[in-house]
Amino acid sequence: MDLVKSHLMYAVREEVEVLKEQIKELIEKNSQLEQENTLLKTLASPEQLAQFQAQLQTGSPPSSSQSQGTTTQQQQPAQPASQGSGPSA
Repeated sequence: MDLVKSHLMYAVREEVEVLKEQIKELIEKNSQLEQENTLLKTLASPEQLAQFQAQLQTGSPPSSSQSQGTTTQQQQPAQPASQGSGPSA
């Protein structure tokens, strides 16, 4: 019985370590995405923000031209943001 108990405890400890690592990665990714979001909000024009808010309220997906522009903006600032988010977590 002790052997079964110790085996289960070992398996649980391993799973806890895996989950802790996943949580750490998700926290880092969340931090990076928050930084990108803040940067995109500062770079977006008032027209773009108003259009985005309207799309959120109606539940419609963004237009293809806007999503392409947003993708371009996200890719450029993403690299400095990812470098800055490493030490913060």
